[in-house]
Amino acid sequence: MRIRRKPWARPELAEWENCIDNPAENRGKWHSAFKKDRPLMIELGCGKGGFISKLAVANPDINYIAVDIKSEMLGLAMRNIKREYAEAKREIDNVLIFSQEIMLINKVFSSEDVCERIYINFCNPWPKTHDHKKRLTHNNQLMQYREFLRDGGEIWFKTDNDDLFLSSKRYFSECGFELTYVTEDLHNSGFEGSLATEHEKMFSEQGIPIKFLIAKKMPIPNEKM
Repeated sequence: MRIRRKPWARPELAEWENCIDNPAENRGKWHSAFKKDRPLMIELGCGKGGFISKLAVANPDINYIAVDIKSEMLGLAMRNIKREYAEAKREIDNVLIFSQEIMLINKVFSSEDVCERIYINFCNPWPKTHDHKKRLTHNNQLMQYREFLRDGGEIWFKTDNDDLFLSSKRYFSECGFELTYVTEDLHNSGFEGSLATEHEKMFSEQGIPIKFLIAKKMPIPNEKM
């Protein structure tokens, strides 16, 4: 997604204690980075933060980490988070954000950073064949996520893109995940408990069905942990 440069973003993020400037320093220590030890969930590619801001404020007994590569996006996410918590009259004590190239996510998370769930919402579909390895659901990425996602943990994945969804179902199966829920039309599926994102609302208004799946991490024989 193209987004205009926002000169205010980096200075504001630098002043906010919930934005981690050097996330690699917390590798293996993310649970202790929060004020309270709670179950951990991660959103990869948080964009403007509309999803994570509402999710985190609604679930105070869970710690959340939101990751995006662009500081402009993180700046908007920060403002959305602050607004949601201010409206709820709550301290921002269960959400952290940082900038990171997600293809190198293993540089900031290790097997000690055990998380319960990973959210991937409307990531770049990278439609050209030679770019498929850049997909956040590609095998190369899924094997990195396995390192810090607990056994039985889940990845919740949404997209509007038919080809990405079809390919992703194969990627998950090839990487030791069991697809426990799959729908090609989320809003008419009867599924409850899925918080809508900005993109989701936009695509739905255009009449584009939302594809959604839940993939559960299963053991792989001889897998190193």
